[in-house]
Amino acid sequence: MAKPKLAPAPAPIAVVADAAPAPKKKSKKLLLIIVAVLVLLGGGGGAWFFFGRHAADANHEAAKDGKDGKDEKSEKKAPTFVTLEPFTVNLLEENGDHYLQVGIVYQVGDGKVVDAMKMYMPVLRNRVLLTLSSKHPSEIASLEGKQKLVAELVTAARESIPGATPDRGIDGAFLSAFVIQ
Repeated sequence: MAKPKLAPAPAPIAVVADAAPAPKKKSKKLLLIIVAVLVLLGGGGGAWFFFGRHAADANHEAAKDGKDGKDEKSEKKAPTFVTLEPFTVNLLEENGDHYLQVGIVYQVGDGKVVDAMKMYMPVLRNRVLLTLSSKHPSEIASLEGKQKLVAELVTAARESIPGATPDRGIDGAFLSAFVIQ
């Protein structure tokens, strides 16, 4: 039997030629990623140099002095608020009957003041009602009038709670709703 002659296989030159450009694309992507990472690291280092370095120096100096770098006054705790139920009062007559509906939120020092306010809530609500109902609509319509009213509400709250300190833990008051009709 005669052996059939086999034709030689074509050279895989075409396959090799197609595979060569792929690493170039990969290397461009890799190069772009490396450059982007270096830019970001450089920017972060620059930001630390301008902003973080001063804080680090201050903490280092405080550590030398035996302090932890934080002042007691600089450590602010979250504020505590006490929201009163809304008030609806008749205002003093001025060109007809008017009423005021107002929501009041007090900012206080701590939980002890909250407990004291709850204990003296009837006294506080009475003082607030008397303060609100003693106003004419024109007195409290302007911004200055509202600011004066807020100051009076703070005074009413401080006078409602017995204590030795003048502010009695009441830091301020805020109007959460305000309607005159």
